[in-house]
Amino acid sequence: MKEFLVELTTTVPEGTEPAEVDRRRAAEAVRAKELATAGHLVRLWRPVGELRSIGLWRAADEDELREKVIGTLPLRPWMTAVVTAVQPHPNDPGRPGAA
Repeated sequence: MKEFLVELTTTVPEGTEPAEVDRRRAAEAVRAKELATAGHLVRLWRPVGELRSIGLWRAADEDELREKVIGTLPLRPWMTAVVTAVQPHPNDPGRPGAA
C-alpha cells in the first residue's frame, strides 16, 4: 500500500443539532478503529489548539484513499481533505535497515 499524509479539517454546518454532532463523532471513533485495524489509518495527530487532524494513511492509491477509506468516515460530508502522497526518505532514521 502507498502512504499519504492527510490533513482533515471538519466544519460543522451552522444549525446542526448537537445530538447529530455527537452521533457522528461517536461513529467516527468506531470507524477510525476499524480503519486502523485494516491498516489504512496508521497515525493521527491534532495540532495543539486547532480543530484539524493530520494523519498518516495507507491505501492502494489516492482514489481508493478518497473513496473507500476517507470517504467512509461519518464526518466526511463536513470535512475538507488535503492529501499528499509520501514515500520514505533515504535519510529517515525510522526506515528499516537505517543505521
